[in-house]
Amino acid sequence: MKIESVDFFYLKMPVIRDIGDGSQDALVVRVRSGDLTGWGECEASPLVSIANAVCPPSHSACRNIVEQVLGVEINTPEDIAVLDQSVRARGMDIAQTAHTFSGVEIALWDLLGKKREEPVFQLLGYDTAYPKTPYASLLFAETPDKTYQAARTVQSQGFRAVKFGWGGYGRGAVENDRDQVHAAREGIGLDGTLLVDAGTVWGEDVEAARQRLAALEEVRVTWLEEPFIGNAVHAYRELKGYCKTIKLAAGEGSQDVFSARHLIDAGGVEFIQIDAGRVGGIAPAKIIADYALAKNVTFVNHTFTTHLALVASITPFAGVQSAEICEYPFQSTELAKSLVVDPVAPTNGQIVLPEGPGLGVELDLGTISEFLVDVEIKFDGKVLYRTPLV
Repeated sequence: MKIESVDFFYLKMPVIRDIGDGSQDALVVRVRSGDLTGWGECEASPLVSIANAVCPPSHSACRNIVEQVLGVEINTPEDIAVLDQSVRARGMDIAQTAHTFSGVEIALWDLLGKKREEPVFQLLGYDTAYPKTPYASLLFAETPDKTYQAARTVQSQGFRAVKFGWGGYGRGAVENDRDQVHAAREGIGLDGTLLVDAGTVWGEDVEAARQRLAALEEVRVTWLEEPFIGNAVHAYRELKGYCKTIKLAAGEGSQDVFSARHLIDAGGVEFIQIDAGRVGGIAPAKIIADYALAKNVTFVNHTFTTHLALVASITPFAGVQSAEICEYPFQSTELAKSLVVDPVAPTNGQIVLPEGPGLGVELDLGTISEFLVDVEIKFDGKVLYRTPLV
Protein backbone atom coordinates (compact mmCIF):
# COMPACT_ATOMS: atom_id res chain seq x y z
CA MET A 1 0.00 0.00 0.00
CA LYS A 2 1.80 3.11 -1.25
CA ILE A 3 1.14 6.48 0.39
CA GLU A 4 -0.11 8.70 -2.42
CA SER A 5 -0.98 11.91 -0.57
CA VAL A 6 -0.50 13.62 2.80
CA ASP A 7 -2.78 16.59 3.50
CA PHE A 8 -2.96 18.95 6.48
CA PHE A 9 -6.14 20.80 7.43
CA TYR A 10 -5.87 23.79 9.78
CA LEU A 11 -9.18 24.18 11.60
CA LYS A 12 -10.00 26.85 14.16
CA MET A 13 -12.78 28.60 16.02
CA PRO A 14 -13.62 32.15 14.86
CA VAL A 15 -12.16 33.60 18.08
CA ILE A 16 -9.20 32.15 20.00
CA ARG A 17 -9.40 32.92 23.72
CA ASP A 18 -6.35 33.22 25.98
CA ILE A 19 -7.26 30.22 28.13
CA GLY A 20 -5.89 26.70 28.50
CA ASP A 21 -8.38 25.17 26.07
CA GLY A 22 -6.66 23.10 23.39
CA SER A 23 -9.90 22.47 21.52
CA GLN A 24 -10.01 25.95 19.97
CA ASP A 25 -8.11 24.80 16.90
CA ALA A 26 -6.90 21.55 15.39
CA LEU A 27 -4.50 20.24 12.79
CA VAL A 28 -6.06 17.24 11.09
CA VAL A 29 -4.04 14.99 8.79
CA ARG A 30 -5.35 12.93 5.88
CA VAL A 31 -3.32 10.20 4.18
CA ARG A 32 -4.51 8.31 1.12
CA SER A 33 -3.65 5.14 -0.70
CA GLY A 34 -5.90 4.06 -3.53
CA ASP A 35 -9.49 4.32 -2.34
CA LEU A 36 -8.51 4.19 1.35
CA THR A 37 -8.24 7.22 3.63
CA GLY A 38 -6.68 7.47 7.08
CA TRP A 39 -7.12 10.36 9.52
CA GLY A 40 -4.94 11.64 12.33
CA GLU A 41 -4.49 14.74 14.46
CA CYS A 42 -1.48 16.68 15.74
CA GLU A 43 -1.56 18.25 19.19
CA ALA A 44 0.43 21.26 18.09
CA SER A 45 0.33 24.82 16.77
CA PRO A 46 -1.20 24.14 13.34
CA LEU A 47 0.62 26.73 11.26
CA VAL A 48 4.01 25.85 12.72
CA SER A 49 3.46 22.17 12.01
CA ILE A 50 2.32 22.83 8.45
CA ALA A 51 5.56 24.74 7.89
CA ASN A 52 7.46 21.81 9.43
CA ALA A 53 5.69 19.43 7.05
CA VAL A 54 6.68 21.29 3.88
CA CYS A 55 9.76 23.40 4.68
CA PRO A 56 12.79 23.29 2.36
CA PRO A 57 15.77 21.32 3.69
CA SER A 58 18.53 23.03 5.63
CA HIS A 59 20.80 19.97 5.76
CA SER A 60 20.58 16.18 6.05
CA ALA A 61 19.02 16.24 9.55
CA CYS A 62 16.67 19.11 8.83
CA ARG A 63 14.24 17.86 6.20
CA ASN A 64 10.48 18.11 5.97
CA ILE A 65 8.02 15.32 6.70
CA VAL A 66 5.88 15.15 3.57
CA GLU A 67 8.79 14.30 1.25
CA GLN A 68 9.69 11.39 3.53
CA VAL A 69 6.17 9.95 3.67
CA LEU A 70 5.02 10.23 0.07
CA GLY A 71 5.58 7.04 -1.89
CA VAL A 72 6.41 4.91 1.16
CA GLU A 73 4.98 1.38 1.30
CA ILE A 74 2.97 0.73 4.48
CA ASN A 75 1.79 -2.86 4.80
CA THR A 76 2.68 -3.81 8.39
CA PRO A 77 3.05 -2.12 11.79
CA GLU A 78 6.80 -2.57 11.38
CA ASP A 79 6.70 -0.36 8.27
CA ILE A 80 5.25 2.47 10.37
CA ALA A 81 7.99 2.00 12.97
CA VAL A 82 10.72 2.14 10.33
CA LEU A 83 9.24 5.33 8.88
CA ASP A 84 9.05 6.85 12.37
CA GLN A 85 12.77 6.31 12.92
CA SER A 86 13.62 7.76 9.53
CA VAL A 87 11.48 10.87 10.02
CA ARG A 88 12.94 11.51 13.47
CA ALA A 89 16.51 11.10 12.20
CA ARG A 90 16.08 13.25 9.11
CA GLY A 91 14.05 15.87 10.97
CA MET A 92 16.15 15.77 14.14
CA ASP A 93 17.05 19.46 14.06
CA ILE A 94 13.45 20.64 13.65
CA ALA A 95 11.96 20.85 17.13
CA GLN A 96 8.41 20.45 15.83
CA THR A 97 9.00 17.13 14.08
CA ALA A 98 7.53 14.85 16.78
CA HIS A 99 4.39 16.98 17.05
CA THR A 100 3.85 17.08 13.31
CA PHE A 101 4.62 13.45 12.58
CA SER A 102 2.31 12.36 15.41
CA GLY A 103 -0.74 13.23 13.32
CA VAL A 104 0.69 11.53 10.25
CA GLU A 105 1.55 8.40 12.23
CA ILE A 106 -1.95 8.20 13.69
CA ALA A 107 -3.41 8.54 10.19
CA LEU A 108 -1.15 5.74 8.94
CA TRP A 109 -2.43 3.40 11.66
CA ASP A 110 -5.99 4.32 10.73
CA LEU A 111 -5.20 3.61 7.09
CA LEU A 112 -3.52 0.27 7.85
CA GLY A 113 -6.42 -0.82 10.04
CA LYS A 114 -8.85 -0.05 7.24
CA LYS A 115 -6.69 -1.95 4.76
CA ARG A 116 -6.64 -5.01 7.02
CA GLU A 117 -10.22 -4.48 8.21
CA GLU A 118 -9.08 -4.55 11.85
CA PRO A 119 -9.24 -2.05 14.73
CA VAL A 120 -5.90 -0.41 15.48
CA PHE A 121 -5.88 -1.80 19.02
CA GLN A 122 -5.77 -5.31 17.53
CA LEU A 123 -2.92 -4.33 15.22
CA LEU A 124 -1.06 -3.32 18.41
CA GLY A 125 -1.47 -6.85 19.76
CA TYR A 126 -4.42 -6.39 22.10
CA ASP A 127 -7.23 -8.94 21.99
CA THR A 128 -9.66 -6.70 23.86
CA ALA A 129 -10.25 -2.99 24.30
CA TYR A 130 -11.22 -2.70 27.96
CA PRO A 131 -13.72 -0.03 29.01
CA LYS A 132 -12.16 2.99 30.70
CA THR A 133 -13.60 5.21 33.42
CA PRO A 134 -13.52 8.76 32.07
CA TYR A 135 -12.66 11.76 34.18
CA ALA A 136 -14.28 14.98 33.04
CA SER A 137 -11.43 17.35 32.28
CA LEU A 138 -12.19 21.04 32.73
CA LEU A 139 -10.66 24.33 33.81
CA PHE A 140 -10.82 25.95 37.23
CA ALA A 141 -13.39 28.74 37.10
CA GLU A 142 -12.76 32.37 38.05
CA THR A 143 -14.22 31.88 41.54
CA PRO A 144 -14.67 28.94 43.93
CA ASP A 145 -18.45 29.29 43.60
CA LYS A 146 -18.26 28.89 39.83
CA THR A 147 -15.91 25.92 40.26
CA TYR A 148 -18.46 24.38 42.63
CA GLN A 149 -21.23 24.90 40.06
CA ALA A 150 -19.10 23.33 37.32
CA ALA A 151 -18.41 20.33 39.54
CA ARG A 152 -22.11 19.93 40.25
CA THR A 153 -22.82 19.93 36.51
CA VAL A 154 -20.24 17.22 35.91
CA GLN A 155 -21.53 15.13 38.81
CA SER A 156 -25.13 15.46 37.60
CA GLN A 157 -24.11 14.05 34.21
CA GLY A 158 -22.88 10.82 35.75
CA PHE A 159 -19.12 11.36 35.86
CA ARG A 160 -17.53 9.67 38.86
CA ALA A 161 -14.22 11.45 38.39
CA VAL A 162 -13.31 15.04 37.56
CA LYS A 163 -10.13 17.01 36.97
CA PHE A 164 -9.84 20.75 37.43
CA GLY A 165 -6.80 22.57 36.16
CA TRP A 166 -5.13 25.70 34.92
CA GLY A 167 -7.16 28.90 35.28
CA GLY A 168 -5.75 30.91 38.19
CA TYR A 169 -4.63 27.87 40.18
CA GLY A 170 -1.12 28.31 41.59
CA ARG A 171 -0.83 31.91 40.45
CA GLY A 172 -2.14 33.60 43.61
CA ALA A 173 -2.31 33.00 47.32
CA VAL A 174 -2.23 29.52 48.80
CA GLU A 175 -5.56 30.30 50.49
CA ASN A 176 -7.19 31.00 47.12
CA ASP A 177 -6.08 27.61 45.83
CA ARG A 178 -7.37 25.94 48.98
CA ASP A 179 -10.80 27.52 48.43
CA GLN A 180 -10.84 26.28 44.83
CA VAL A 181 -10.09 22.64 45.62
CA HIS A 182 -12.54 22.61 48.54
CA ALA A 183 -15.22 23.97 46.20
CA ALA A 184 -14.41 21.25 43.67
CA ARG A 185 -14.67 18.52 46.30
CA GLU A 186 -17.94 19.86 47.64
CA GLY A 187 -19.34 19.98 44.11
CA ILE A 188 -18.55 16.39 43.11
CA GLY A 189 -19.32 14.90 46.51
CA LEU A 190 -17.32 12.79 48.94
CA ASP A 191 -17.32 9.65 46.79
CA GLY A 192 -16.05 11.18 43.56
CA THR A 193 -12.45 11.00 42.34
CA LEU A 194 -10.89 14.47 42.31
CA LEU A 195 -7.76 15.32 40.32
CA VAL A 196 -5.87 18.62 40.07
CA ASP A 197 -3.76 19.89 37.17
CA ALA A 198 -1.35 22.74 37.95
CA GLY A 199 -0.36 23.19 34.31
CA THR A 200 3.42 23.49 35.03
CA VAL A 201 2.69 26.77 36.84
CA TRP A 202 5.60 26.49 39.31
CA GLY A 203 8.36 25.76 36.79
CA GLU A 204 10.75 23.95 39.13
CA ASP A 205 9.80 25.71 42.38
CA VAL A 206 9.30 22.81 44.78
CA GLU A 207 8.46 25.03 47.76
CA ALA A 208 5.54 26.68 45.93
CA ALA A 209 4.11 23.25 45.14
CA ARG A 210 4.76 21.93 48.65
CA GLN A 211 2.68 24.74 50.13
CA ARG A 212 -0.39 23.42 48.29
CA LEU A 213 -0.11 19.79 49.41
CA ALA A 214 -1.98 20.19 52.70
CA ALA A 215 -5.13 21.50 51.02
CA LEU A 216 -4.97 18.78 48.37
CA GLU A 217 -4.69 16.13 51.06
CA GLU A 218 -7.58 17.67 53.01
CA VAL A 219 -9.95 17.10 50.07
CA ARG A 220 -8.46 13.70 49.12
CA VAL A 221 -7.11 14.63 45.70
CA THR A 222 -5.78 11.52 43.95
CA TRP A 223 -3.05 13.23 41.92
CA LEU A 224 -1.36 16.56 41.42
CA GLU A 225 -0.63 16.85 37.72
CA GLU A 226 2.25 18.78 36.20
CA PRO A 227 3.31 20.95 39.13
CA PHE A 228 6.53 21.52 37.14
CA ILE A 229 7.73 21.63 33.56
CA GLY A 230 8.25 18.20 32.08
CA ASN A 231 12.06 18.20 32.09
CA ALA A 232 12.35 19.21 35.76
CA VAL A 233 12.53 15.58 36.86
CA HIS A 234 14.61 16.57 39.92
CA ALA A 235 11.73 18.74 41.15
CA TYR A 236 9.22 15.90 40.75
CA ARG A 237 11.48 13.59 42.75
CA GLU A 238 11.95 16.15 45.51
CA LEU A 239 8.24 16.98 45.80
CA LYS A 240 7.38 13.30 45.96
CA GLY A 241 9.30 13.16 49.22
CA TYR A 242 6.82 15.61 50.77
CA CYS A 243 3.68 13.82 49.53
CA LYS A 244 1.74 11.74 52.03
CA THR A 245 -1.41 10.72 50.16
CA ILE A 246 -1.00 12.69 46.94
CA LYS A 247 0.50 11.03 43.87
CA LEU A 248 2.23 12.92 41.06
CA ALA A 249 1.21 12.80 37.41
CA ALA A 250 2.99 14.15 34.32
CA GLY A 251 4.07 13.36 30.79
CA GLU A 252 1.72 15.11 28.38
CA GLY A 253 4.62 17.17 27.02
CA SER A 254 6.75 14.13 26.24
CA GLN A 255 7.87 14.12 22.62
CA ASP A 256 9.53 10.70 22.72
CA VAL A 257 9.74 7.50 24.71
CA PHE A 258 12.87 8.58 26.56
CA SER A 259 11.45 11.71 28.19
CA ALA A 260 8.52 9.68 29.49
CA ARG A 261 10.86 7.05 30.91
CA HIS A 262 12.87 9.78 32.66
CA LEU A 263 9.73 11.02 34.41
CA ILE A 264 9.03 7.49 35.61
CA ASP A 265 12.56 6.48 36.58
CA ALA A 266 14.08 9.76 37.75
CA GLY A 267 10.98 11.80 38.53
CA GLY A 268 9.08 9.09 40.36
CA VAL A 269 5.69 9.94 38.87
CA GLU A 270 3.02 7.34 39.51
CA PHE A 271 0.74 8.33 36.63
CA ILE A 272 2.32 8.85 33.21
CA GLN A 273 0.08 10.87 30.88
CA ILE A 274 0.88 10.58 27.19
CA ASP A 275 -0.60 12.45 24.25
CA ALA A 276 -0.42 10.40 21.05
CA GLY A 277 -0.62 13.68 19.14
CA ARG A 278 2.66 14.89 20.66
CA VAL A 279 4.81 11.89 21.46
CA GLY A 280 5.15 10.73 17.87
CA GLY A 281 1.90 8.84 17.50
CA ILE A 282 0.29 5.61 18.61
CA ALA A 283 3.30 3.26 18.51
CA PRO A 284 5.56 5.34 20.82
CA ALA A 285 2.62 5.74 23.21
CA LYS A 286 2.16 1.95 23.23
CA ILE A 287 5.86 1.47 24.08
CA ILE A 288 5.45 3.84 27.03
CA ALA A 289 2.27 2.04 28.13
CA ASP A 290 4.16 -1.26 28.19
CA TYR A 291 7.05 0.33 30.11
CA ALA A 292 4.68 1.88 32.65
CA LEU A 293 2.98 -1.45 33.25
CA ALA A 294 6.33 -3.10 33.91
CA LYS A 295 7.22 -0.32 36.36
CA ASN A 296 3.88 -0.46 38.20
CA VAL A 297 3.03 3.03 36.97
CA THR A 298 -0.44 3.83 35.65
CA PHE A 299 -0.65 4.96 32.02
CA VAL A 300 -3.25 7.63 31.29
CA ASN A 301 -4.08 9.27 27.99
CA HIS A 302 -3.81 13.02 27.58
CA THR A 303 -6.22 14.79 25.27
CA PHE A 304 -8.01 18.11 25.39
CA THR A 305 -9.03 18.48 21.75
CA THR A 306 -11.32 16.45 19.46
CA HIS A 307 -12.78 12.96 19.65
CA LEU A 308 -10.46 11.85 16.87
CA ALA A 309 -7.59 12.66 19.24
CA LEU A 310 -9.51 11.07 22.12
CA VAL A 311 -9.77 7.71 20.35
CA ALA A 312 -6.14 7.87 19.19
CA SER A 313 -4.94 8.63 22.72
CA ILE A 314 -6.85 5.75 24.33
CA THR A 315 -5.87 3.15 21.72
CA PRO A 316 -2.24 2.64 22.94
CA PHE A 317 -3.42 1.36 26.35
CA ALA A 318 -6.79 -0.04 25.32
CA GLY A 319 -5.75 -3.58 26.26
CA VAL A 320 -4.23 -2.70 29.65
CA GLN A 321 -6.99 -3.71 32.03
CA SER A 322 -5.31 -2.29 35.14
CA ALA A 323 -5.11 1.20 33.59
CA GLU A 324 -8.75 2.01 34.19
CA ILE A 325 -8.99 5.81 33.98
CA CYS A 326 -8.92 8.05 30.91
CA GLU A 327 -9.10 11.77 30.26
CA TYR A 328 -12.31 13.02 28.67
CA PRO A 329 -12.49 16.64 27.47
CA PHE A 330 -15.68 18.07 28.96
CA GLN A 331 -15.68 21.71 27.87
CA SER A 332 -14.78 21.27 24.21
CA THR A 333 -15.61 23.80 21.53
CA GLU A 334 -18.15 23.15 18.80
CA LEU A 335 -15.26 22.37 16.44
CA ALA A 336 -13.96 19.63 18.70
CA LYS A 337 -17.38 18.21 19.49
CA SER A 338 -18.47 17.90 15.87
CA LEU A 339 -15.30 16.71 14.09
CA VAL A 340 -16.37 13.06 14.21
CA VAL A 341 -19.81 11.92 13.14
CA ASP A 342 -20.47 9.86 16.29
CA PRO A 343 -18.68 11.36 19.29
CA VAL A 344 -17.48 8.93 21.93
CA ALA A 345 -19.90 9.34 24.83
CA PRO A 346 -19.76 7.59 28.22
CA THR A 347 -22.12 4.65 28.54
CA ASN A 348 -22.99 3.51 32.06
CA GLY A 349 -20.13 5.66 33.30
CA GLN A 350 -17.51 4.16 30.99
CA ILE A 351 -15.83 4.82 27.64
CA VAL A 352 -15.69 2.01 25.10
CA LEU A 353 -13.54 2.35 21.99
CA PRO A 354 -15.22 1.92 18.61
CA GLU A 355 -14.52 -1.51 17.13
CA GLY A 356 -14.66 -0.62 13.45
CA PRO A 357 -11.62 -0.88 11.17
CA GLY A 358 -8.81 1.56 11.86
CA LEU A 359 -9.66 4.01 14.61
CA GLY A 360 -13.34 3.30 14.07
CA VAL A 361 -14.43 6.93 13.72
CA GLU A 362 -15.79 8.76 10.70
CA LEU A 363 -14.91 12.41 10.25
CA ASP A 364 -17.58 14.98 9.49
CA LEU A 365 -16.36 16.64 6.30
CA GLY A 366 -18.88 19.42 6.80
CA THR A 367 -17.17 20.35 10.07
CA ILE A 368 -13.79 20.40 8.34
CA SER A 369 -15.17 22.73 5.66
CA GLU A 370 -16.87 24.98 8.22
CA PHE A 371 -13.79 25.60 10.36
CA LEU A 372 -11.10 25.35 7.68
CA VAL A 373 -8.48 28.12 7.52
CA ASP A 374 -7.22 29.26 4.14
CA VAL A 375 -3.40 29.09 4.18
CA GLU A 376 -0.75 29.45 1.52
CA ILE A 377 3.01 29.13 2.09
CA LYS A 378 5.38 30.35 -0.62
CA PHE A 379 9.14 30.03 -0.78
CA ASP A 380 11.41 31.38 -3.50
CA GLY A 381 8.45 31.90 -5.79
CA LYS A 382 7.12 28.35 -5.34
CA VAL A 383 3.95 27.38 -3.45
CA LEU A 384 4.96 24.83 -0.80
CA TYR A 385 1.51 24.51 0.75
CA ARG A 386 -2.02 25.50 -0.12
CA THR A 387 -5.08 24.50 1.86
CA PRO A 388 -6.22 21.23 0.26
CA LEU A 389 -9.70 20.45 -1.00
CA VAL A 390 -11.85 18.60 1.50
